[in-house]
Amino acid sequence: MKAVSKNKARCGWGEGDELYEKYHDVEWGVPLYDDDKLFEFLILEGAQAGLSWITVLKKRESYREAFDGFDAEKISRYGVRKKNELLKNPGIIRNKLKVDSAIKNARAYLEFREQEAGFSEFLWSFVDYEPRQNGFKSMKEVPATTEVSEAMSKALKKLGFNFVGGTICYAFMQATGMVNDHVSTCYRHKECKRLASTGSPFC
Repeated sequence: MKAVSKNKARCGWGEGDELYEKYHDVEWGVPLYDDDKLFEFLILEGAQAGLSWITVLKKRESYREAFDGFDAEKISRYGVRKKNELLKNPGIIRNKLKVDSAIKNARAYLEFREQEAGFSEFLWSFVDYEPRQNGFKSMKEVPATTEVSEAMSKALKKLGFNFVGGTICYAFMQATGMVNDHVSTCYRHKECKRLASTGSPFC
């Protein structure tokens, strides 16, 4: 799938690379409510820590293959042999702490779903179940973390999740449409705002 448009103004980071443009135009900032997809994004955001997001985007398909389609049940059962296999896989970020974190997070995710109503509902509760609409004029104005993302981070850590600091959680919130951080001059700002008013399962 190609980027939506080659002629409309985008956020600065979404220009110049076809993969980034596609991600910016199609996914970033679109409200996401599926439990398993949210879990996938949380794992990928953790993998991105300390690196650029484009690094993760380029490896996303390899991640999906290496991590069994982000099937939490399967990931939760990974042992030493599987971990060693992952750490030799050039298609993913070969960081032992991040691999261990993915396994730990899969177990935490499954435990949460056994005890609580839904992962999506839990995460969206931090923004009162509807996307927060920001109107930043430039990416320089966009914060790296907020009180809300720090609160989400604290709650996730309490549940046993790892690599979920406030900065990671805010990037996660941006990616999954919990906040609309497309700059006001970006054509996707209005489109994502429009999407936010429809399709919510919490209405």
